[in-house]
Amino acid sequence: MPYAFVQDVPADEAIYRRIKELLPSATPTGLVTHIAVKREGGLRYIDVWESKQAWDTFRDEHLEPVVGKVLGDIGIPHTHDNVSFEDLDVIDVWLGS
Repeated sequence: MPYAFVQDVPADEAIYRRIKELLPSATPTGLVTHIAVKREGGLRYIDVWESKQAWDTFRDEHLEPVVGKVLGDIGIPHTHDNVSFEDLDVIDVWLGS
């Protein structure tokens, strides 16, 4: 069953690019789509994964360690205090070519 979420983070494009550069270059196993957009106060991520387990694995094994390193390098504590996260109920995923 597909798993999706919206996450708002107090980061800018420079932080996002630094994180992305340290992640594996291959598309993560189970990722359907990842969209990062600007919003007031930071960025919004909209993700769809093949399953919650695929997301959890990528987050735990790759994303969280990289985010911790990047934030640590610039002196920002790696907490989720200012992060909002909302699961979404997927009814359809339609991708273009």
